[in-house]
Formats: sequence, C-alpha cells, structure tokens
Amino acid sequence: MGEKLLDVFGKRRSVRAYKPVPIEKEKIDICIESARLSPSACNSQPWHFIIIDDPDLKNRVCEAAFSGAYSMNSFVKEAPVIAAIVCERKMFLSVVGKYIRGVDYCLTDIGIAGEHFCLQASQLGLGTCWVGWFNEKGVKKTLNIPSFKKVGYLISLGYPSDQPVEKVRKLTSEMSSRNRYG
Repeated sequence: MGEKLLDVFGKRRSVRAYKPVPIEKEKIDICIESARLSPSACNSQPWHFIIIDDPDLKNRVCEAAFSGAYSMNSFVKEAPVIAAIVCERKMFLSVVGKYIRGVDYCLTDIGIAGEHFCLQASQLGLGTCWVGWFNEKGVKKTLNIPSFKKVGYLISLGYPSDQPVEKVRKLTSEMSSRNRYG
C-alpha cells in the first residue's frame, strides 16, 4: 500500500530550487489525471492545463511572466516544467452564484484541481510551487490564450534540489472550532 494521504499532505511544500533533470512524461500525465478527477461547482470542470515542457517556450513564458514587478518569482525559470491553469467555460449556476455569494467558483475550482496536481506531484517525488504573481497578459500572448480567458495560476514542477525545511503550521486548536466560531 502507498503513502497515507496525511503523509502526502505533510510532505508537500513550495519548492523554489530545482534540479536540471527532465520529468518523465508518465509522471506529468499522472498529475494531470489527478487534476482531472477534481470536484467542481456544478461539475463544470472549468480548467485547462497547459503543460510547458519545451525549454525554449518555457524560457519565453518566463521572460514574459517574470520581468519587472514580477521578477520575485523568477525562480520558476529553474523548473523543467510549468503548468498554466486557465479558467474555461463557466456553468450558468456558477456565474449566478458568483454574483449572489461573491465567490468566483472558477478560481475555486481551478485551485482544487491545481492542488490535486501538486499533491500528486509530491507523492511522485516532485516539487511544485503555486505562483499567482505573474504578468498574465505576457503569458496569454506567449501561449496564444484568448484575451477573454483567465490564467489563474502557474505551477512550477521539477525535482527539488534543496532539502525540505520543517513546516510551521498553527495548531489545530488555533485554526478550527466545533459547532460555533471561536
């Protein structure tokens, strides 16, 4: 039997340094399949993953995404693969729900799918880092994504080159309660 799910959660971390080693296509495919199985509002599955593993294209994406004010995330250039998660079609009820509840369900849904991708990567010995701070217009132009689409996140993917540091997390008693707030 494989790792316990809680162990996978504990092992997953944000990786910002990668080995210059290609990732096996099979491992990327397993990560995509894990994302595909994610739940979504109204089962809309509003995601499209673009796997960027061509080194020249990856460099162009990084140049477009991480210059100027976005340069703090230039570590992504070290990763052999980048996954761009694009918000796709939205179901009518999800759109209505956004206006009633003030929640963008598409971003929630791609967040869940992206986390499935990251957790699977961790279980396979790969490292990931969510990146939300990037030049979206530059990424869209480089990847030929229509202007009306939303690139929600980029995820760097590769074999970690550094050793994990211990996670610092709140105690469960500090971040949860039962039957009422507080």
